[in-house]
Amino acid sequence: MPNVGPVELLILIILVAAIVAIVVGVIMISRKGRAPSVPPMRPATPQDLHRVVTQLTLQRRKIEAIKELRQYTGLDLRSAKAVVDAVAMGQDMWSHPAMARFRPIEDAAPPRAAGSDLATRVRELKLAGREEQAVHLVRGETGMGPREAQLFVDSI
Repeated sequence: MPNVGPVELLILIILVAAIVAIVVGVIMISRKGRAPSVPPMRPATPQDLHRVVTQLTLQRRKIEAIKELRQYTGLDLRSAKAVVDAVAMGQDMWSHPAMARFRPIEDAAPPRAAGSDLATRVRELKLAGREEQAVHLVRGETGMGPREAQLFVDSI
């Protein structure tokens, strides 16, 4: 290109700019039709995890169900696949041994009487011979250490 003058150079620049504009336009149009690249919501509770895994399994999206299960629980691939296969066969997800430690605790706490304070509940537990559980109750509700909670339970 020994004889390229200012006019030819200007034409080349305009041609390159037009090609770049066309490429950018095509890319923008192709992205416009796609869903936004926002990651799906992660399950926040065991009940949400159960719902998501069951829903994905029923939709025959086992790989995604396994991924969700592994991400939430940290299970290894073999265990997560076994859980999803069990769900696909109609079993409850929580019945699988690998899921025992993730099982939601719904009815574990005994129902409290309305207006009963901590001291009353500790007395009831001590009378029932469940002093260790009384210590755990005090620790859970007050944030005390084991020694302080034991002293509190003993003083009642």
